[in-house]
Parts: sequence; structure tokens; C-alpha cells
Amino acid sequence: MNVDLKAMVDQRPMVPMQWLAIGICIVLNMIDGFDVLVMAFTAASVSAEWSLNGAQIGLLLSAGLFGMAAGSLFIAPWADRFGRRPLILFCLTLSGIGMLLSAFSQTATQLALLRAFTGLGIGGILASSNVIASEYANQRWRGLAVSLQSTGYALGATLGGLLSVWLLTRFGWRSVFLFGGAVTLAVIPLVLLWLPESLDFLIARRPVNALARVNRLASRLALPTLAQLPLVHTAPASNRDRLVQLLSPAARRTTLLIWLLFFLVMFGFYFVMSWTPKLLVAAGLSAQQGISGGVLLSVGGIFGAALIGALASRWPLTRVLSLFMLISAGLLVLFTLGASSVTIALGLGLLIGLFVNGCVAGLYALSPIVYDASVRATGVGWGIGIGRIGAIVSPTVAGLLLDGGWQPLHLYGVFAGVFVLAAAVLLLLKPGTPKGAVRTEVRVGQA
Repeated sequence: MNVDLKAMVDQRPMVPMQWLAIGICIVLNMIDGFDVLVMAFTAASVSAEWSLNGAQIGLLLSAGLFGMAAGSLFIAPWADRFGRRPLILFCLTLSGIGMLLSAFSQTATQLALLRAFTGLGIGGILASSNVIASEYANQRWRGLAVSLQSTGYALGATLGGLLSVWLLTRFGWRSVFLFGGAVTLAVIPLVLLWLPESLDFLIARRPVNALARVNRLASRLALPTLAQLPLVHTAPASNRDRLVQLLSPAARRTTLLIWLLFFLVMFGFYFVMSWTPKLLVAAGLSAQQGISGGVLLSVGGIFGAALIGALASRWPLTRVLSLFMLISAGLLVLFTLGASSVTIALGLGLLIGLFVNGCVAGLYALSPIVYDASVRATGVGWGIGIGRIGAIVSPTVAGLLLDGGWQPLHLYGVFAGVFVLAAAVLLLLKPGTPKGAVRTEVRVGQA
């Protein structure tokens, strides 16, 4: 008897083990949300202690994103060689240590370097967790599962913001970094105990005891066990070979469009998430109201990531995603007109957070389905990494514009145009069945 394991995962109803894997990926993504917003929420306190100008604050906001970009580009691809799970464990250790050391920084330069170091781990985690969430979801719920995984960012940012307010008022900004490091390291046992290795990776790369590991996973998924591993196409042997495959004639157009989409969306997204608390204060709101606005952005994001996933289960993801991009642009324009009012600013902040976070969640759901298992972590990692370059540039550009005399709220109109451009680029993308997909048709053995 022959079965196709991947087809069975795609077509069968979800079992608890699959939802558990996705749940752990949500927790992993919460670390990203907290890590990005920890600098945004502590920026005012750090700036006051060290007398920093706008460009210097922008550099601090970008430093962590620079590390995340490097982690996505150069660390995440190793997951296609050594496995998603070992890489996540390594990166959790890296980012946890970086967070703890950040609390002891004595200068802005030291903090920036440690933010970059922390970002290396976060960048590696994101690509692998996103791939695992995609691979363990069935076809019907894949878009929703990856989008729900993306809600982890908003959850982490929301809880991080609320905790930051409490910690800042009692213990100062260093306590926020100490808390973040402790939580990051505390996630390691969770991954060790319950996060499964990617089934696609085990079949494609065949590590030591691959057949036994596949059969253990098959049992947990209520699938038949295998007598032998399936025949697969030879996977690229090195990170360079995998990158070459991403840029092969068959995949080049899709890869370049994915990269451009990630760059544009993260360019706009990280401006909104990083600068809003401080810009609201500059527009006349109190420091507490500015932080509240930042928290509401993240609260909206919790619903936005879930909403785009639910809509994508009924309509094409690309169509839903383009709509979210255009609505985001419209809301940012409205924000330039009404942010001086506390009520309007907070209400618009909630809606902007919903749709902007939905844009990122949609891209995370879209990117894994265009690559096969042998290069999937590399493909997603490079997409996120290119996006992080946009994220790096974004806060720094905003800081330079402010130092150049721009009015704070006018910047939102500029970044609205970025989301319009992203929607136009999305129209050019036509994701199809990945070339050279791994076949998993094998004979069934006895357990």
C-alpha cells in the first residue's frame, strides 16, 4: 500500500499535536513582539538618561532590526541543514543572553551592539517557527494557522507594553530588558519538551535516525508508519546552493517579488510600531497616552492577524492581503488629520494596528507556500531578512526627517504611500505550486 504523508497532513482534520506545535510557534513569535517594542517603549527613558537626539534614537530602534535581518539571512538558512528545532534552541539562547546583557549597558553604543546581538537570535527563530507552523497545518487551515502564529507578535508587544509601563515606573528601563531575557530563556524547556521537528525536513534531509523520527511523528499525527523513507530529489548541499535555487529561472520572479513585498511592508510596519508612542507625545499627548497608543496598535494587531487568516480561508490570500494594505494606507492618512485628539488617536491606533499587523501576518502565511521543503527555511528566512532591511532603514529615516524639521504626524502620510506601492506589487505575484516539491509516497510498514 502506498501513501503520501504530506497529502494526508494536508487533507486530514487537525489533531491536538498540530495545534500544540502552532501554539508553541505563537509563543516564539511573542518574543519578537516584545523584543521590538521593548526599545520603543523604553526609548523616552533611555533618551532622557543619555540625552540622545532623534537620529540616535532611530539608530537604537534600528539596531535590533539589523541583527534580526542578519539572523534571518545568515542563521535561519542553517535550519534547512540541521533542522528547525535545534536552530530555534540555539537562537533562544542567543537572544536571551543578549537581552540580559542589554540591561547592563552603560552607553548608547553598547546598547545598540547588544540590541543587534539579540536580534541575531530573533531573526533565526522567526523563519523556523513560521515554517513549522505552516508545515504542521492542514491545507484548509494553513493560512489561519500561520496568521494565528503571527498574532504572537501582537500578543508579545501588547503584554510587553503593559509590563513595560509597570516596570518603568517602579524599577527603570533596565528592568524591562532583564524581564525580557528571563522570559526568553524560560521558553527553552517548552521547545525541548513539546515542539516537534519538521516532518518535511526529516524526509527531505534524512538526518540520523530519520525513519524512526518520522514514524514517531506519524504516530503522534495518527498517520500510518513507514517501512522506508521515500525517494526524494537531492536537496541543495549548502546555503549558497539553496540561495541559487531561490534565484533559479523558475523561482526568480516569485523570490524577487516576495523580497520586495517584505521590504515595503516592514518598512511601513516598523515605522508605525517603533515611532508612534514618541510621535504622539511630540504631537501634544502625554507620555502615558503615547504608550497607550503604542499598546493599542498591538492590541489591534492581535485581531488583525486572526482576521486575515479567517478571511484567507474563504477568499484568495493575495486578494485579502492587498485589501489590508490599501485600508492601512487610508487609515495612516486619517491619522495625520486626527491624532491631536486623544480619542481619535487611540481609536485610529487600534484600527491601524489591526490592518498593519494583518499585512505582516499575510506575508508570513504567503511566503512558505511558494518554496519546497529543501529550501523553505532559506526562502522564508531571506524574505524576512530583506524585510528587516526595510525595517532597519525605516526608523532611521523617520529620525532624520524629524531632525530635518518635518512635523511628526506628516510622516504618516509618507508611509501611507508605501502600503499603496506594496498593494501594487502584490498584483504581480502569482504564487503557484513549488517546483521540485518533495514527494512523500512510500509503502506503509507495520508499527
